[in-house]
Amino acid sequence: MIYTLTLNPSIDYFVTVGELNLGETNRMEHEDKAPGGKGINVSRVLTSLGIKNKALGFIGGFTGQYILEELRKENIDSDFVRVETDTRINIKLRGKQETEINGIGPEISSEALGHLTTQLEVLQQGDTLVLAGSIPSSMAADYYEQVMKQLEAREVKVVVDTTNEKLMNVLKYRPFLIKPNHHELGDLFDVSIDSKEDAIPFGKKLVEMGARNVIVSMGGKGTLYFSQAEAWFAPVPPGKLVNSVGAGDSVVAGFVAAYEETGNALNSFKYGAAAGSATAYSSGFCTEETIEELLKQIEIEPITGRK
Repeated sequence: MIYTLTLNPSIDYFVTVGELNLGETNRMEHEDKAPGGKGINVSRVLTSLGIKNKALGFIGGFTGQYILEELRKENIDSDFVRVETDTRINIKLRGKQETEINGIGPEISSEALGHLTTQLEVLQQGDTLVLAGSIPSSMAADYYEQVMKQLEAREVKVVVDTTNEKLMNVLKYRPFLIKPNHHELGDLFDVSIDSKEDAIPFGKKLVEMGARNVIVSMGGKGTLYFSQAEAWFAPVPPGKLVNSVGAGDSVVAGFVAAYEETGNALNSFKYGAAAGSATAYSSGFCTEETIEELLKQIEIEPITGRK
């Protein structure tokens, strides 16, 4: 079974304006809303690909109820822990540039946290858990470490998609997969990463530090894969960027979906890279059809040389 955990989900409110004038009244050209949060995004893609999964996390208030109702419409299985305060709203502002304004998130009580801990007790060998996104400020900053320690003896495949020290600190537990983008990779090592050549030594370093599989997404510059045995690069297939929101989550979902079916990490990397591009080239998330179409256009290349 695959589980996704979104500790701080959201309603993502998409607003399009022709031009944003600060200090003035601006009128929308288009608006939309959808359930948000990295783990929820992974669940939405997995479900659309026919991969059974369950979404876990915390939700509260009328905003949380909206998320539940939307996930039910997509036949996404979920078992969220209810909290007293409202789930946050994140604003995705699209104009000449994309701007995000993220909400704070609800307070997580000790009772709610205990309920989640009990839910995680059912995970066992062969299961996959996706830990994705931010940790609410009312929770311990090392919560992902606590979860990995809880599951360490059970041989659960844990995927971690987060940032900064929260990602660095889980490496000692040998996560099955991590997926920083190139900006996040640079932040981890306090360097600037502008090309795949810049990324290579640091992707390999993450493997040395404990990650079993590492994917580094670089937007329009392609995607890199590292493991103990090999390193590969997937160039971006032709297409027009429509929406970058959720593209990285689609890479994770594509990898997990393909690995669940084939057990082959390299094929799963290629499928994940196609899924990320398929979402970036769509107004919504990728589908099996859009992934398969792009998959035909991706020729992965081995990475050699620079250590």
